[in-house]
Amino acid sequence: MTRFVLPAVLGAIISFLATPVVKKLAYKVGAIDVPNDDRRVHKNPIPRLGGLAIFLGFIISVFVFLQIDKYILGMLIGGSIIAIMGIVDDIKPLPAKVKLLVQIIAACILIKSGMKVEYVTNFFQIDGIRFLSKGTIALGILSIPITIFWVVGITNTVNLIDGLDGLAAGISAIAALTLAYVAYANPQLYNSEQTVMMTLALAGSCLGFLPYNFNPAKIFMGDTGSLFLGFMLAAISINGFIKGATALAMVVPILALGLPIFDTTFAILRRALNGRPIMEADKGHLHHRLLSIGLGQKRAVLVLYAISFLLGSSAVFLLKQKYVDSAIMLAITAAIVAVPINQTWIEKQKTSNNKE
Repeated sequence: MTRFVLPAVLGAIISFLATPVVKKLAYKVGAIDVPNDDRRVHKNPIPRLGGLAIFLGFIISVFVFLQIDKYILGMLIGGSIIAIMGIVDDIKPLPAKVKLLVQIIAACILIKSGMKVEYVTNFFQIDGIRFLSKGTIALGILSIPITIFWVVGITNTVNLIDGLDGLAAGISAIAALTLAYVAYANPQLYNSEQTVMMTLALAGSCLGFLPYNFNPAKIFMGDTGSLFLGFMLAAISINGFIKGATALAMVVPILALGLPIFDTTFAILRRALNGRPIMEADKGHLHHRLLSIGLGQKRAVLVLYAISFLLGSSAVFLLKQKYVDSAIMLAITAAIVAVPINQTWIEKQKTSNNKE
C-alpha cells in the first residue's frame, strides 16, 4: 500500500511548494486573468499558470516511482506538449484552431506509442452466445480517429468546467482517485498497478495545488493545468481501462469523468438548439446555473464535488456488479443536476412572460 501512496504524497508536496514560485513567475511573464467579461466570476486580476505546479508534481512523481515504458513515455511527451501549449496560451491566448491542432498532435503521439482504443465491448448476444468469441469488436482503422476523438474530447471537457475556484482541480482529483480505486480493487484489469500509481500521482498533484486555488483563489491553473489534466486523464483511461476492452471497465472512465462530459455535451446541444456557434462561450454551464439559483462559489463547487463523487461511486458499484446501487447513485445525481437546470428554465419563462 505504501508504494501506491508515495506517488500521491510526493506529487502533492512538489505541487504545493511549486505553486508560490509559479505565482511569482506568472506575474513576471504577464500570465494574468483579467475579468473583462460577465462570464468571469472573480472581480480582481488573478495570476494563472498554476497548472505548471501540477505538471511538475506529476512528472517528477512519475519519474521517481514508475518504470518508464513506451506507453508512459508517450503519455509524458504528449502531456508535456499540451502543458507547453498551455503555458504559451496563458501568457498570450492562442487561436482555437492552433490549440486543436496541438491536441491532435499530442493524441497522435499516444497512438504512435501503442495506445489506442482498439476494441469496443460487444454487449449483444444471440441465444447467450456473443457475436465474437472474446466479446469484443475490433475497430481496425477506426481506432485512430476514435482515439483522437476521445483524447481531444476529454482534454477540452476538463478545460470547459474550469470556471469556479477549485472546480477543475477538485473534479480531476476525484476522477483520478476513482480510477485509482477501481484499478487497485481489480488487479485483473489491464495495466492496473501502473494505472493506480499514475492516477494517485495526478490526484496528489491536484490536491497540493488546491489550497491556493480554492475560493478565494490566489492563483488559477489556467489552460496549462486544465488541458494537461484532461489529456492525462484521457490517456490513463486508455492505458488502464479502454485499451483492455474489458466489458464494464470501459464504462468506468466515462462515469468517473461524467460531470465534465455531461456539462460539455449539454453545452454543445444547448448552443446548437439556440442556433449559436458550438465553440461560443456562454453562461449556461452547470456551475453558472448553480450560481444563478443563489449558491456562492464555495457551495456551488462542493455540490459539483458531490456530483462527481456520486458518479465515481456508481462506477465502483458497476464494476462490483451492484447494479441497483449504481442505478441509485445515478438517480440521485440526475435529481441534483435537475434542480438548477429546472430553476433556470422557470426563471427564463418568468422573464419571457414579463416581457410579453
